[in-house]
Amino acid sequence: MPVDDIKPTRSGLLLVRRRMALAERIHRLLAMKLDGMMLELIRLTDQAARERRELDEKYAGAQEMMAVAAMMEGATGVLLAALSVETSPTYTTGHRNVFGVRLPDLEPVMVKKTLAQRGYGILGTSSVIDDAADAYEDLLMAIITSAELEGGIKRLLDDIERTRRRVNALEFKVIPDLTETLRFIENQRDEMERQEWTRLRRIKKIKVKRARSP
Repeated sequence: MPVDDIKPTRSGLLLVRRRMALAERIHRLLAMKLDGMMLELIRLTDQAARERRELDEKYAGAQEMMAVAAMMEGATGVLLAALSVETSPTYTTGHRNVFGVRLPDLEPVMVKKTLAQRGYGILGTSSVIDDAADAYEDLLMAIITSAELEGGIKRLLDDIERTRRRVNALEFKVIPDLTETLRFIENQRDEMERQEWTRLRRIKKIKVKRARSP
């Protein structure tokens, strides 16, 4: 029922009061959610910045190890070692719930491998191939972690914006409109009560006057 359609009756007054209580409760809960999401956003942003720095360092280290491996084993030897890996690294996708927001939860699968899982064996290659493989596996783990954090930050930002719009709508539109309607109904009821009191007083005077008449 639109606010404009509410009549200045007792039932209308109770209806507006219930709506006001509900709006204030929702506003309070959404404001608490917004504060919580902002704290989580700060935490994730700080963590993402640290992971980004580590990612840059691991990328530089992996490039360096690859250059050493290519120098020791040759480009062909490095390529053959890479092609011998049968299981490609990947990840599974899940979600974790934070203040009602579904944040991505990425789980690496076959990223960190044993020597046997790499497939190229230890007899035909030197340790520099293993070092390069370790470096790139660490780099890939860092990429997955950074992707998870940045995806979570994006979703949090989107939900923070939606929640802020709802909080503002309640705070600056819905609750003020209900407050004005409540005040209008109370004033109308006060006026109706005054008119009714005046009417009853007049009736009483008329009855008293008639009773005194011979």
